[in-house]
Amino acid sequence: MSRIGKQAVQIPSGTDVSVQAGEIVVKGKGGTLKRLLHPAIHITVADGSVSVRPAREDRFARALWGTYAAHVRNMIEGVNQPFAKKLLIEGIGFRAEVAGKSLKLMVGFSHPVLVQIPEGIAVSVDKNVIAVSGANKEQVGQFAASVRAVRKPEPYKGKGIRYEGEVVRRKQGKKAATAAA
Repeated sequence: MSRIGKQAVQIPSGTDVSVQAGEIVVKGKGGTLKRLLHPAIHITVADGSVSVRPAREDRFARALWGTYAAHVRNMIEGVNQPFAKKLLIEGIGFRAEVAGKSLKLMVGFSHPVLVQIPEGIAVSVDKNVIAVSGANKEQVGQFAASVRAVRKPEPYKGKGIRYEGEVVRRKQGKKAATAAA
């Protein structure tokens, strides 16, 4: 039994949830999110709440039960309050800027790196902080991870792109050779 799946997800006011043609649609002030449903999952919307049930009794359906309950919860939360991630750029001469539909990163390579910003994601740059926000939690997390992957923080000086609050394990580096007398 899924502990997450057993709990009904409450629908806040101003949010519309509907299930149609094998797809769940969540509409709110932050936009519209859609997700295809797996045939092993059955979702019902009634009395201001969404309940998720497995359509059959096997291990795979029970595994999807909690997963889809979490997806529905994240969709409802995302259309009401957008998800956000912040990335910090550390290094001399390292900077970023938004250029149209792409993020231009100057992070120590011989050329600027362009990362395309997907639909539904808002990116802003303020000095050395990149703020990524959007209604879809997966999309926000994936875009933030792809930006971080351009230049991961290195362990000696800590230069690179890291998440806000991420702790980079630092290494000591080379020691000066002492002259034996």
